[in-house]
Amino acid sequence: MNDNKETKGISEEEISATIKELCHLILKSGDEAFIYDFFNCLFTKPELKDIANRWLLVKEIDAGTTQREIANKFAMSLCKITRGSRELNKEDSAFRKMLELLKNQ
Repeated sequence: MNDNKETKGISEEEISATIKELCHLILKSGDEAFIYDFFNCLFTKPELKDIANRWLLVKEIDAGTTQREIANKFAMSLCKITRGSRELNKEDSAFRKMLELLKNQ
């Protein structure tokens, strides 16, 4: 078995470094319209829909909507919704922090 990087694809370290780089650049830009355009260049329509659905489900969970109602409303699996709920309920949840930013804008 050949374990070189060419056959294995991008490593977890490279993924993490790349995501951190993108987050830094997005924060540095400070331009909402530019970030919107960038997202539309970076992601396909289905990927954008998935991102939007994930954020919508977090907001729905926070609003008290049941997981089954969310599954029906957004046509998504209970597995995906349960994951969102688990992430939202973690101590120091990034989802919770983002919801607080949304509420305080």
